[in-house]
Amino acid sequence: MSSHRRRRGLRGRPLLTLSAAATLLAGVCAAAGIAWDPFTADARQGAASAPVIGTPWSAGPDPGAGSTSPGATGPTPTAPGPDGTSPAAGTAPDAGSGRPAGALPFDLPGPAALRTGGAAKKLVFAHYFTPYPLSLDNASADADYYTRNYLNPAGENGKHERYGGLLRDRPLPVQPKGGNWELANLEQEVRTARAAGLDGFTLDMLSLSGPNRDRAQLLMEAARAVDPGFKIMLMPDMTSLNTDDPGVLADAVAALGKAPAAHRLGDGRLVVSPFKAEAKSVAWWTQVLDLLRTRHGIRTAFVPTFLDSDANSARFAPISHGFSEWGSRSYVGQDSATRDVQRAHGMGKIGMQPVSVQDARPNQGVYDEAGNTATLRSTWTHAIDDGADWVQLTTWNDYSEGSQFAPSLHNGYAYLDLSSYYLTKFKTGSWPKIVRDTLYVSARTQFAAADPTGAQSLVMSLRKGSAASRDTVEVLSFLKDPATVRTVVGAAEDTHEAPAGIHSELLPLRPGTSSAAVVRDGKAGAEVKLPYAADRTVSVQDLQYYAVTSGRH
Repeated sequence: MSSHRRRRGLRGRPLLTLSAAATLLAGVCAAAGIAWDPFTADARQGAASAPVIGTPWSAGPDPGAGSTSPGATGPTPTAPGPDGTSPAAGTAPDAGSGRPAGALPFDLPGPAALRTGGAAKKLVFAHYFTPYPLSLDNASADADYYTRNYLNPAGENGKHERYGGLLRDRPLPVQPKGGNWELANLEQEVRTARAAGLDGFTLDMLSLSGPNRDRAQLLMEAARAVDPGFKIMLMPDMTSLNTDDPGVLADAVAALGKAPAAHRLGDGRLVVSPFKAEAKSVAWWTQVLDLLRTRHGIRTAFVPTFLDSDANSARFAPISHGFSEWGSRSYVGQDSATRDVQRAHGMGKIGMQPVSVQDARPNQGVYDEAGNTATLRSTWTHAIDDGADWVQLTTWNDYSEGSQFAPSLHNGYAYLDLSSYYLTKFKTGSWPKIVRDTLYVSARTQFAAADPTGAQSLVMSLRKGSAASRDTVEVLSFLKDPATVRTVVGAAEDTHEAPAGIHSELLPLRPGTSSAAVVRDGKAGAEVKLPYAADRTVSVQDLQYYAVTSGRH
């Protein structure tokens, strides 16, 4: 079993195991770890002990990072705004449609350039997971549902205490809004994705009714309102949709598929890409596709997303336009991605390859070793070199598995900005010219073997097939010209020579914060500090990598 996509009985998506009664009551919302009514009085009881916003529960104190609130376990940085500036103290920034001048080491082509000519054939989507929108309750971020109940081990009446809380990160906080705030927030996410060069979202269809279904409909409306060229690919989730009736699924797909934002090929066929398509037989899917055509007048292009492409692509080939894999979340074991796209092309099909950052799932007790940004860079390089037709970023916003590319509280825009560089090469065929020195620093806030001292009883272990765990700080430099890079990791100061272009320098993780600065001709240039301190003693296990970019300061 070389990667989590080969697992049996444990889906590639996160999700808690709940009682059958709760599942029936709440639908997939409960299955995803989302409370059926997230605003009940008993859920609010955890508010008093909620973590300070911006503070990882596991991070040690950082005396040099500014003041902390009473009881905080680490620094409380103010998240950067969409224009790269820091908002006024006490405000929650909103992510906007643009980016500050100089945010990226290169000049990203605009949407028009990335959607015409050859670039129009190379599509990049990000997997949108409806349980984790920008806000769940339109409340101030210092006491909203994420802070009170998902980042807090005692949240939701302690139901997540066994694994130290449901989440370790959250979306960048947004200000409460008037009117239809859910739609406004979804429009904001579409703008953010478009500004990063994405063509659209793959929409995880988690349920047939309820909050996740409602949010799916709003996302279709948001995409249409923001940019008619931004497309939503429908992805029925066969691990959570509670139906064995082909007609029920056909009706559900048709209801969303008739929206103008639904992704269609140039010939008008609706693209349907079910997650874990192998959960149903080819005959069953044939019925779904036939009903979409006869009952709803919708012709389809079927692009199943497999957890095991090796075992399923050949038998699905007669009904498929292409194939996709969920993929591995470690920088080793990516050779299967090459085989997957080669197999698809050999059958005359398109191939959609996964690109990922990392994967750490407290509620499942498992993680992959991402190797700082090694997994992100490796999976993108495979998609480029292997000749993938489409790419799926897995995921945009699944915070329960720590796999998000979306701007987040603890990672800002670092991973999305990095992705834009490789996206440009993937779509245009040319590596963009580096015109600004930019540094990316990534590290964990604790050592991989740290044993949490709190009430957490389920700890994450390394998934079989993953790279070995490591304790490293990575300084990833994008430089116009060669330069010296000065680094500080805890109490250790050092320098290294970095060439023009991209260079990754690994340093041993030490207690304290990490920073880096470009020095050329004796003058300091781009510099960045990761504001979260690493510590050997932690109350909650947190094995996600935190990242920061000099381009957003």
